[in-house]
Amino acid sequence: MEYRLLGRTGVSVSPLCLGTMMFGPWGNDDRADSIRIIHHALDAGINFVDTADVYSGGVSEEIVGEALRGRRDDVVLATKFFMPMDDQPNHSGGSRRWIMRAIEDSLRRLGTDYVDLYQVHRPSALIDVEETLGALTDLVRQGKVRYIGSSSYSGSQIVEAQWASRERHLERFVTEQPPYSILVRGIEADVLPTTQRHGMGILTYSPLAGGWLSGRWRKEAAGTPTSSARPSARFDMQLLENQRKLDIAEELAQLAEQAGMALIELAIAFVIHHPAVTSAIIGPRTKEQLLSQLPAADVTLSADVLDRIDELVAPGVTINPEDNSYGAVELTPSARRR
Repeated sequence: MEYRLLGRTGVSVSPLCLGTMMFGPWGNDDRADSIRIIHHALDAGINFVDTADVYSGGVSEEIVGEALRGRRDDVVLATKFFMPMDDQPNHSGGSRRWIMRAIEDSLRRLGTDYVDLYQVHRPSALIDVEETLGALTDLVRQGKVRYIGSSSYSGSQIVEAQWASRERHLERFVTEQPPYSILVRGIEADVLPTTQRHGMGILTYSPLAGGWLSGRWRKEAAGTPTSSARPSARFDMQLLENQRKLDIAEELAQLAEQAGMALIELAIAFVIHHPAVTSAIIGPRTKEQLLSQLPAADVTLSADVLDRIDELVAPGVTINPEDNSYGAVELTPSARRR
């Protein structure tokens, strides 16, 4: 793999980042197998691992920590905080109180004394960004965190955080983690240009659009999710947007075949081809899934293939807005006029 600089940090990372959300009860509950998958990814050249405290209630971090024993110094390790860890008050969010507790819990589960990249899992409309940045700055100065990043921030939120860092002489977010795929291209219009202007690294998640681009769900196929099985608006087959996603997936599968590659390879290669993207997070649950995704790191997409993708999904367009994970708060009725 050809490694890339993570923004302006000087840290080199692989174009594929191993996401570990599926390791633990949420996905693969076989710890030994999950560790073998992590080891295989590292042996294949991946040196970037992303997890979060909330994944399987902390179990994912424990599995990652066990897998990295003896290999910790060779890995750029990222984790996240913010999501509720239980139903108790003050056990979530971006407050100083919770951040100081959350990092200690993550370090214990990961079996390490520092995290390379500590990320805010989501922005908060209720917490001053300066409080969050101030707490994270203290963690950097204490040596418990090397760099800090954000996840699912809008363009304006990214700019606000950068301004606060400069104005208050605080550590700044050096990365952003947004959703990005052929079917979810909204960040091309604002988030990606904004991060480029601020020299931030981008590690995108869900390059397969939640499975839509894995080849798992096809038109008229038994495995296609239905509204009864997957009631979320992201998978409700009664919605025209999701029907359109299936149509596009069919066209992309044909395009991939004509280009001599699998749909999975086409989808992931598209993401890491964008000049603003540092690394695409892949989230395999099995070794077979990992093996199907690894070749994408070495795929080069021709101009003809990229042009055809743009014809199917125009730049900056997200087919189903429900697939975006940012901007939702600003568009709620209460935030608008009622």
